[in-house]
Amino acid sequence: MSFFSSNFHSDKCPGTISGNPLNGMCEKVCIQAQKIFDACIKQIQLENLTLTLTDPVPANPTYPLTFISARSLSSMGDITSMNVERLGEKPGCARVQATIAIPVEVLYTDANGVEGSATSTITVTQDVLLSVPAPSIMPYRITAATSAVCAQATFNADGTFTTNGCITVILKVVVDVQLLVPSYGYCAIPPAQDYSQEVCQGFFELPLYPQQRNCSCQ
Repeated sequence: MSFFSSNFHSDKCPGTISGNPLNGMCEKVCIQAQKIFDACIKQIQLENLTLTLTDPVPANPTYPLTFISARSLSSMGDITSMNVERLGEKPGCARVQATIAIPVEVLYTDANGVEGSATSTITVTQDVLLSVPAPSIMPYRITAATSAVCAQATFNADGTFTTNGCITVILKVVVDVQLLVPSYGYCAIPPAQDYSQEVCQGFFELPLYPQQRNCSCQ
């Protein structure tokens, strides 16, 4: 079972609230969390990207390589350089310039038909306006959630691929804070339900012995 199993019912599990939301509320809880002060998303298509391959597996593939696909390895990009310029004419607003490296995994087959993979990096720049909190003891930081995918590519003589990429970048201004939130207490954790194709379900539902019937010879 799980929180959302129809066979598990508890007012101590996540889900929609029915009735008075104050029912069952028992305390104020201080939790450690990331507060997002601002965020923005940008989706772009980049053309003629060069994918330089590193750490091929297996090593030393036989050229030429035939491209299969390329996709980002994680949901977080690496911000390699950043500049935050507060705007005097817009209090609380800042110009954020960042260079973001997105690690990707490239899949291919070599000249012998052996499938392999290698890592590469797609680098993008961002120049956006974000709301940045005022200076405080707990500093803010800017993070980049990223996603990248490349569907087609051309192999080059120098061992690289040239491709077009679809890129998504989400910049967020976050601060580690302690928040006071209402609580309904600890969650009730339901027991796990093992996956089964239930091949024997119909058989196991049969009674152990035949049903007793009143027989009549007339």
